[in-house]
Amino acid sequence: MVIAVDTHARIRQLMQERGWTEYRLAKESGLSQSTIANLFNRNTVPSVSTLESICEGLGITLGQFFSDGNLVELSAEQKEFFDLWASLTVDEKDLIERIVKKFKGSHSQRRNQRKGHS
Repeated sequence: MVIAVDTHARIRQLMQERGWTEYRLAKESGLSQSTIANLFNRNTVPSVSTLESICEGLGITLGQFFSDGNLVELSAEQKEFFDLWASLTVDEKDLIERIVKKFKGSHSQRRNQRKGHS
């Protein structure tokens, strides 16, 4: 099954949600104003690299751009964490996941003990 996405409409939607102009999109994405203007005025399909820059400027991933569901806005702290996460090896990610689960389990146990559920 092929899913077609109107990239122009999607970009416009995301700009409108943020109250952004083409100028703001260009500034945030690091693209020239003429690139953004040509995208819409000439009705051209953006290259993958242009779309990646636009998504980065909007603070979303390509996956979120093409998703049907609700977008999740990340705080600067969360974005930094995910950027760091992306640079980890599989083994490092596995270790971090185990540590987080361990902390989560410890937190739940302490909370239950305080409630008298030990």
